[in-house]
Amino acid sequence: MAKKPETSSRIADNKKAAYNYFFEERHEAGVVLQGWEVKALREGKVQLTDGYVVIREGELYLIGCQINPLKTASTHVSPEAARTKKLLLKKDEIKRLIGKVEQKGYTLVPLNLHWKNGFVKCEIALAKGKAEHDKRDTIKDREGKREVERVMKSRHR
Repeated sequence: MAKKPETSSRIADNKKAAYNYFFEERHEAGVVLQGWEVKALREGKVQLTDGYVVIREGELYLIGCQINPLKTASTHVSPEAARTKKLLLKKDEIKRLIGKVEQKGYTLVPLNLHWKNGFVKCEIALAKGKAEHDKRDTIKDREGKREVERVMKSRHR
């Protein structure tokens, strides 16, 4: 039997994450969602910029991810936009991440939400916070790249 090709598409990105953190490793976790949340994600009604991952009783949870309910979501469920969502990873991966977060001063940051074979996945990163001077360096690099692109565009005309 032939295996179906993997399909994935982005739902939302955490654009602040790359500015505020250095990423060490990335992991893909499943997300426990309710039906109305999946419908809202299909419509793109999500904001991930204020989201973060916490560890409670040996499990990972996504907090601060806003999923705004659709007007037609449901009649019998009262949707809560900032509900805490459980993240699904293998037990040994969770233990390793917990060890690094507790011992070495790392933090877990959600990078994006995306579809993978019909399921919603959250890419999380083990990250270290940037100091203020590192953030300034990031801005300087970005502006330098823009300036180079501007010059290259003007030469092509």
